[in-house]
Amino acid sequence: MKIAVLGTGTVGRTLSAALVKLGHEVTLGTRDPESTAARSVPGRTGGPTFSEWHAGHRDVTLGTFAEAAGNGEVVVNATTGAGTLAALGAAGAARLRGKVIMDVANALDFSQGMPPVLNPVNTDSLGERIQRAFPDARVVKTLNTMNARLMVDPERLAGGDHSVFVSGDDPSAKAVVKELLESLGHRDIIDLGDITTARGAEMVLPLWLRLYGALGTLDFNIKVVRAVE
Repeated sequence: MKIAVLGTGTVGRTLSAALVKLGHEVTLGTRDPESTAARSVPGRTGGPTFSEWHAGHRDVTLGTFAEAAGNGEVVVNATTGAGTLAALGAAGAARLRGKVIMDVANALDFSQGMPPVLNPVNTDSLGERIQRAFPDARVVKTLNTMNARLMVDPERLAGGDHSVFVSGDDPSAKAVVKELLESLGHRDIIDLGDITTARGAEMVLPLWLRLYGALGTLDFNIKVVRAVE
């Protein structure tokens, strides 16, 4: 499958590398490919610079947001929540028409310092805002409740015995996303319902941030335990 991943941060890079390993053709989208390719300063979370990372992942094509979306059958939104609508706007509504947008981003607002807050919250969600802005696309919210390493390697934690959620209006789009999640190793996939249920998945983030602070590690996730009947 041809997949566009928008966003060149840790999540975008991690998903791109994993999807290529699974045999997909991946284009990583950014605002300015030339500037991104030359980037030699580590990001906020540290790790290799983009140029160092890309040197080891030449099978991931780098392009503009528009080029990536034009090439992709599925578009993964791995941008920052604050930059999501601008990035998708640069990709172009025509290039997104009819396509699955797998939204893994969180609408974190850092304007008041740390820890960040959610914006929007309660009565709206980033997933819904994307769907409203691009009504001809098919938005599915998922993977936003865990760190990037668990997104692509769930078995690193408890043998993969933890939960991932999906929200979206289009059943066929959710089926595509579920298939991708299963190929990444996710087993407990819970369909929350339509795109408005993305509010619940996004509101996990305040809890996630406090757990990170309390545990001092990114290697944790939520497991939904069902009653035994």
